[in-house]
Amino acid sequence: MATPYEQLEPGLKVAAQMSPEATEDDFAFARQMGVGHAVAWTDASKASPDYYRQTRDRYGDAGITLYGLGNGDVHNQQDIVLGLSGRDEKIEEYKRHLRALGTAGIPYTTYAHMGNGIWSTEREATRGGASARGFDLDKATHGRWRNETYELPLTHGREFSESEIWKHFTHWVNEVRPVAEDAGVMIGIHPDDPPVPVLGAIPRCIFSSFDGYQKAMEIADSPNIGICFCVGCWLEGGELMGRDAVASIKHFGGLDKIFKVHFRNVDQPLPHFVETFVDDGYGDMSNIMGALAEVGFRGVLIPDHIPQMADDPRVGTAYTIAYMKALVEQATSEIAAA
Repeated sequence: MATPYEQLEPGLKVAAQMSPEATEDDFAFARQMGVGHAVAWTDASKASPDYYRQTRDRYGDAGITLYGLGNGDVHNQQDIVLGLSGRDEKIEEYKRHLRALGTAGIPYTTYAHMGNGIWSTEREATRGGASARGFDLDKATHGRWRNETYELPLTHGREFSESEIWKHFTHWVNEVRPVAEDAGVMIGIHPDDPPVPVLGAIPRCIFSSFDGYQKAMEIADSPNIGICFCVGCWLEGGELMGRDAVASIKHFGGLDKIFKVHFRNVDQPLPHFVETFVDDGYGDMSNIMGALAEVGFRGVLIPDHIPQMADDPRVGTAYTIAYMKALVEQATSEIAAA
C-alpha cells in the first residue's frame, strides 16, 4: 500500500500560508499568484473534525487545496518536551488533533519540539532598510511561544539533560505514531529555532542537527513522521547542522522524509543572523530548489518570515512566491532536460 506521502500528486508545489478564516479577497489573491495549495494554523478552540472539514471544503470551493492545518496549542509544548505535569493531557490533545485531521481528509500538520519557545532579539534592517527578524546570541535574553515568555538563565528552574529530552521525545512519538498512521496524517517536525546546542539550560539536541534528525527518524520509524524542512533554520545553524541544506535535502528527501519546506534565507549563520529576502541571503536558493526537484519532492513549499516590504504584507508575499515559482520552473526544466 502506498504511504500518505506517495499518494501526493508528484511535483514541486508552492503554497501560501493563509488564515483558516480566509476571505474571498484572500482566496482571490492566492489564485492571482497562481497558487493552488495552502497551509493554515488554528488553535484548540476550533480543533474539531467538523471545523477542519468545513475549512477544507471552503478552500476547495475556492479552488485551493488545504494541504496542512496546524494547531498552535499542541505545538512547541513545554509539557511534552520537558515531561512536565501536563504532558499526558497535551499528548491526548495532540491525538485528537490528528484524528480530526484524518476525519477531515487533511493530510499534513507541522509540529515543533522546543521546550522554551522561539528566540529572537531586536528586529534589524535587511536589504533596502526592510524590517526583519534578527537573532544575536550575545544579546539573547528570552524566548517566547504564544503567551509564555522564557527568561535566562534557567527558563524552567534547573538544567535538563540531553537524555531527558530524548526520553520525552521517544514517549511522544510512541504515543502519536499509531494515531497518525490510523488517521493517514503526516507529521512534519520543524527544526529548533534558533538551532543552538543549549538555550536556558535546555538542550536543543534533537532537531538542531542532521544527526539529531537522523536518530529521531529512526526512533519514529514511521512513514507518517518526517520533516518540515525549514531552509532558514538550516542556514541559521550553518556548520552546527552537520550537513548543509542541499546534502540534507538529498538524504532525507531521498528517503521520502521531507513533507513540507519553509523556503527562506538568512544573511549569515549563527551566532548572529538576520532573516532576509529569499534572493538576498547567503543560501543558494537555486541549488536548494534543484535538490528538491532532484529527489522528487512532492509536498509543498511555503514562503516564511518574509521581511516587511512596503506597507502591505501581501507585497512581500507576492514577491517571494513569484521568485519561488520561477525557481520551480527552472529546476523542473533542468530535471526534464537531464
